[in-house]
Amino acid sequence: MSMEIAPRIVVDQSVRFGRPVIQGTRVPVATVVAKLAGGMSVDEIVAEYDVSVEDVQAALHYAAQLLASEEFLLTA
Repeated sequence: MSMEIAPRIVVDQSVRFGRPVIQGTRVPVATVVAKLAGGMSVDEIVAEYDVSVEDVQAALHYAAQLLASEEFLLTA
């Protein structure tokens, strides 16, 4: 059973080992973000993974939320 953890982003233990994916697909959020970081355009990702521009934006938004909520404790 899938659970929406953010708009257009779901987790399901039976899909990609419970990693966050684009809703209705098996495309991991991490893959979308990595492809963008590697230089693929949004249009290329949309074509290659059969997702929408809004799906790509949702993946980026989810990743940004995760980073914004992280806390780091620095020790000297």
